[in-house]
Parts: sequence; C-alpha cells; structure tokens
Amino acid sequence: MTFYLPGFRSFPKLWKSTPYFELGPATSPVSLFLAVTGNQHRWFSVKSTSLRNGKAISLLVAKARTLKKGNDSNRQVSPDHYFAAGAAKKRSQVRSNPQHRDHALPVALQLPTKPLNSEEWDKLKEDFNGKASFEDWVISQMVHRCSSIDVAKSLLAWVAAKNNGIVGYNLLVKYLSLCVSHKQTSEVIDVYEIMKAKYKCLESGANTLLIRGLIPSDRWREALLLLEDIKKVMVPSKRNYNDCIQGALLHQDVNVAWSLYQELVGHNLIPLLETLKAFFDFGKDINDDHYSNKLLDILLYLRNNQLYPGESFAHSIKAWFESIPGGQWKGQFTTIQKSGQCSSCGRTLESIHLSPEEYEFLKETIMRDVIDGGDQYKKTTPQELKRFERFVNSCPPFDIVIDGLNVAKMLPKSRESQNLLAVVSQLAQQNLQVLVLGRKHMLTASARWRRDEMEQVQRQAHCFFADNISEDDPFLLYATLNSGSHCKFITKDLMRDHKACLPDARAQHLFFKWQQGHQLAVRKGFRGSHLTLLDPLHYDTVVQTTGDSWHIPYDEDLVQRSSYEVPTKWLCLQGKTQAPGPC
Repeated sequence: MTFYLPGFRSFPKLWKSTPYFELGPATSPVSLFLAVTGNQHRWFSVKSTSLRNGKAISLLVAKARTLKKGNDSNRQVSPDHYFAAGAAKKRSQVRSNPQHRDHALPVALQLPTKPLNSEEWDKLKEDFNGKASFEDWVISQMVHRCSSIDVAKSLLAWVAAKNNGIVGYNLLVKYLSLCVSHKQTSEVIDVYEIMKAKYKCLESGANTLLIRGLIPSDRWREALLLLEDIKKVMVPSKRNYNDCIQGALLHQDVNVAWSLYQELVGHNLIPLLETLKAFFDFGKDINDDHYSNKLLDILLYLRNNQLYPGESFAHSIKAWFESIPGGQWKGQFTTIQKSGQCSSCGRTLESIHLSPEEYEFLKETIMRDVIDGGDQYKKTTPQELKRFERFVNSCPPFDIVIDGLNVAKMLPKSRESQNLLAVVSQLAQQNLQVLVLGRKHMLTASARWRRDEMEQVQRQAHCFFADNISEDDPFLLYATLNSGSHCKFITKDLMRDHKACLPDARAQHLFFKWQQGHQLAVRKGFRGSHLTLLDPLHYDTVVQTTGDSWHIPYDEDLVQRSSYEVPTKWLCLQGKTQAPGPC
C-alpha cells in the first residue's frame, strides 16, 4: 500500500501497528510507503499489495450541514407564563452570565493557514509551550477549527518523516474527522481502505466517522456493515441511525430507511428531529398511502413523547401536507390565543386540565413517590409533615397556595413582607381561600419582615409556618393536590427535581401538564414597582389532530427553549376535503 506525500522521499511504513492503538490483528500483510510524486494532487493514493487497483469513486452530493442557530438576545418572547419558550433566557438576562471562551491557543502559537514544510513544522514545535503532545494538540485544534485539509496533510507528512513513516492511529482518526467535516468523500474512502486493511475491527468513534463519511458515496451500503459492527458490542447511537437512514433515503432505498427507523425506536431511542424531517422531505415526491400513514404515525409519535419540531422541520411538514394530490391541505403558521383558540382557523385546542382519572392517578403518584417516598425528610421531619396534614384537613379546600418566601423575594429592592402582603391582598379581594406557606423566621420582626404587615397577611389568608430548615415544595404539592383540581399555586420554583422523582414517562408528562395549568406566573410591573399575576395556560401544548385538522407546536430557530418550557408558535393545517387522519 503506497501513500503519496508531495515533497518527501520514500520512507518505510507510514502506519505501523502498536500495542496502544492496535484493535485487532491485521487482516492481510500490508506495507505502507511514502513516495515523491511531482505534480500529484492526491495526498493519499491507496494501493494494496494484495488487491488490484480499486474502482473509481463517484462522489455524490453530501447532505447540507445544519446551520448554527443565531443569537436570540433581541427576539421577543411571550411573557404570558413561566413555560413559554425563551422565557428562562429572558429572565437570565438580569443576571450576569459567564462569558463563553474559545479554546485559547498557547501564547505566540498560531495554527498555520497553509501547508508547511518540515523545517516550518520543526520551528512551530519549538514555539509550542503546551503540556500535551504537539502533534495531538495541533490536529485536535485543526478539527476544532475545521482547518484546511491540505494543512492537516502536511502535518501527517511531517510526522511520518520524523517517525520512520509511522503515523499513529489517533492522528489518523482525527484526520478522518476533519475529512468528514469538509465532506471530502474521496479522502474518507482512502482512510477507510487503510483502516480496513490494517485493523480487524475499529472502535465506535472511528466507525461513526466512517459511517457519516461513506453515506454520500456509492459505497454507502458499506456504512450499514459498519453499523452492524457497532451492534456487536453496543446499541448504536441515534446519530449512527440518523446517518444510515439519511443515506438510505438519499439513495432511494425506502425500505431500508423504515427498517432502520423501526429498529431505532425499538431500542427506546428518541430519534433525532432531523431524522424525522428527512422522511417528510423524501415524502414530497411519493404518492403512496402506506408511506403517508407512516408519516402520520411520526406526528403521533411527536405527540405521545411531547416532542417539538424545529422551524425547518415544521416547514417540511407543511410542504408535505400541501403536496398531497388534490390540494386537500393548507398550512398556516400562527399563534394560539390565551383562551386556547387558534388565531388561524378558530378551533379550540385540547384543554390543559387533566381528566378526573388522570388527576387521581397523578395525585396518588405524587403522594407516594414525592411526599411519602421522596427525600423530604432530609429537609423536614415526619412529625412536621403530620402537623401540616392535620392543619390542611382542618381548613376548607384552598383556591390558591403560595410559596410565601419565594414570592416575598420576587422584588429584591422591596421589603419581603410588603411583597407578600401585596400578592395576598390582591387574591383576598377576589374572595379566594388562600394558603401561605412560610418559615418561622418570617414571624420575627426585622427590617425585611415588618410585624404589622405579616399580621395583615395572617388575617387575609390561612398560614402555615414550617421550621426554618424545612423545604416548602412537599407542603405546597400536598396542599394543592389535596384541595382539588381547581386549586392553583404560586412559586418561581419549576420543581424539576420533583418531576424527576416520578417513576415513569406518563407520570412525568401528567405532572408537567398539571403544572402548566396550575402554576400562576408572577410578573414584575413597570420599573419593578409591583407584582402582577398571570393566568396559567388553558390549552395543552402537544401535537393535536381532529382528523381534518392538525395543530403542531414548533420551536423557532432563534429562540432558545429550556427543557421545561413549551413553544409559543404553531403550525395550523386544515383539510379542505376528506383527508388522512391518524392511524
């Protein structure tokens, strides 16, 4: 096997197996050489002593690279509730965030922008002041900064010249990574031939790179063989499946694509959204009821798993519906009114409120896994919980439960007791049964907690003051759920830890749905002088269908949504005539 590296004389082996990098015995005796070629443009020309000349490689157009999302700092986000997409990002702007720093280069060392000769690489190494291996550090930086392939080739040629033709496995894999990033399919195939000839098996990282690099080529089916190699030792990643599915669709093999998709979800892996998008993009050119039903199944999969397509995916869904023969469907990007009515078609979306059966299931689950079986005893005592239960049972059902300490601190420049009194008074004027949960230290007169204001709070609301070491959340959940489905609560705490304590996906989904419909948001007024209560959502934020309509919430490209937030933008799809519904 010969490697052509311009500007260098012949060396013995370029790659040589070592105990550290060898993953398996060589499949055949192979010699790797460097040779001078005057005007040769190919750096790696693979020739094996045991193989005849390989066939010419036909490059296919590689799939487009996902564009990096821009900065959303100037985008407007909905302030209507805690769970609106981008709300957490907006709230965080009032706090100082750490600056994102790039990986700094050692002082006085800049990565080259053009290929270097041996003397130039020697000089650069002399200037290197890092603790890591110079060669490993440079190739890692090249991968990180997506440097020129030619520059990386000159590095490998220099390494080979200094090491009797030997280039380590680690450098080879990182060079492969750079080739994949640049979509240099012919280079990927050359490296693949080297590794296939030299090593009996490869680790998953190299296989992953080779799968992605081979997919655009006419040798894409060999990527499926690499996927099988991964399966021998582990479950392939959803990225591995994505690349193979996209390759199958690129090469018009629909059956392989759907088979891989079923295998993916059969492993309980959540597919990448770009995988699902690829099926919709491919479906625009297919007039097949069976394929259409599979796409509708994907939409139901999004609903059942509370997944939200991105903006480009939403456009793909819209384009597919509108491509259905007969012009049966029309899509519109829209928003949903506070009442739950679609601003485009006027339909009312599904209610956020749980059914009686769902509510009882959630209540029993939280009582068992969070209140009784959680770790609340680290922050309180069984005796205090019993005291609280007796207190709750002695009171009428509450309409509102307030995390008193949390609400009191919502306006840092105002007095805590003043903030709490303002919220309680606003609710008391509506003749609501209010419970304030607090700590005993709130009853001790101080500059932040005035006695007269706390006395007014106690006259207008039921109050329970726990020990200062106690945590409020278990008390808040117990009181709210025990009062019935009408009861709402006020706190800034998003209770992600408590959601994580729930035993399964169904309980977690119902908890989040219940939380969205019952947690009141508190918004600071103009110049932060007062607090305003905002109603919770009245509609469920999941993919919805009535058979002749679909409503699909989606993420805007420039809005950073936290995991506990929901999108505020929707795709409304209306069928003009009888059209396919969910299977």
